[in-house]
Amino acid sequence: MTKHYQIVIVGGGTAGITVAARLLKKNENLKGKIAIIDPAEYHYYQPLWTLVGAGVSDLKSSRKSMAHVIPKGAQWIKNAVSSFQPDHNSLTLEDDTEVSYAYLVVAPGLQINWSSIKGLKENIGKNGVCSNYSPDYVNETWRQIAHLKQGNAIFTYPNTPVKCGGAPMKIMYLAEDYFRKHDIRSSVNVIYETPKDALFDVEKYKTELEKIVEERDIIVNFKYNLVEIDGDKKVASFEHIDTGERKTIDYEMLHVTPPMGPLDVIKESALSDNDGWVDIDPTTLQHKNYSNVFSLGDASNAPTSKTGAAIRKQAPIVVNNLLQVINSEMLTHHYDGYTSCPIVTGYNKLILAEFDYNKKPKETMPFNQAKERRSMYVFKKDLLPKMYWHGMLKGRM
Repeated sequence: MTKHYQIVIVGGGTAGITVAARLLKKNENLKGKIAIIDPAEYHYYQPLWTLVGAGVSDLKSSRKSMAHVIPKGAQWIKNAVSSFQPDHNSLTLEDDTEVSYAYLVVAPGLQINWSSIKGLKENIGKNGVCSNYSPDYVNETWRQIAHLKQGNAIFTYPNTPVKCGGAPMKIMYLAEDYFRKHDIRSSVNVIYETPKDALFDVEKYKTELEKIVEERDIIVNFKYNLVEIDGDKKVASFEHIDTGERKTIDYEMLHVTPPMGPLDVIKESALSDNDGWVDIDPTTLQHKNYSNVFSLGDASNAPTSKTGAAIRKQAPIVVNNLLQVINSEMLTHHYDGYTSCPIVTGYNKLILAEFDYNKKPKETMPFNQAKERRSMYVFKKDLLPKMYWHGMLKGRM
């Protein structure tokens, strides 16, 4: 069985829905000619999970049914892709249906590799181990924070690309603030273990974050990667990424940012680069080998942070360039690598980091965004979700 569409979008996450909505707004003739392929029942606004894990927001408020967010005029194929055949302008679904296309947008996100850390899969959600990177475990993060009385609270960063590079730190700052407000900070060691050699990649924001961890007596250990968890003993093992030296730390709470990577179906296809990400031109977002293929979001190899804010800037580039390809025109729209990371540094405190491919700040507010501000916290908590559901996913911004 074969189905054909003018445009096939793989992925019903932020990138896929936003691109579909924008395409339909720009060209009404595309109604009924766009398919979105995604097997998920629900669509999540994942940036809210930091606040869910901190007890501020409810998990349900981050979720809507996929049927609710699919734009009118696009057809939802509730299935997963099992293989791509870009040389034949087609792909195969897991039920063996073949879908052919004139143009393809690849935006399925990335995969979380829970099994890459020994003991993580067996202990996540119990034995003090939690993570904000899944709707299944984010409420456990809040339970751990709220019930902790003493001991080591460890927060990790993996030795892989991640969704939102600031998120592993955000929950740490919130937890530390909670312990302080509830007069148990002196009984809790807040520890951040990261394989990176700096808290943040952009100098301006790194400098401020260094001041914060020093002022709040947060222990930061650079170049250490979590490799094993013994949940029964509540012991975490870390390995130095340069020397291979191992160390163990007892914990009461262990918030794990799991390793992440490209989806296997992308990695095994002709669309991928050597690392398994969709191989695109970083400015036009067009595939390097297939001119009728575009990609954006977490699945692409665009060398910028994998955030929803990056997608907000990438989506109009993909849409405009794709329409130019359809019309046999030269591509004139270019992405500069803009991304944003609202770094929550406590309850009612936030640093709004915005920067481009060159790791240079690209701020939109008329003030120094490296300073902690309550207004920016309110912006993230109350305004951004509304902008997401009613603006971005509707193709309005």
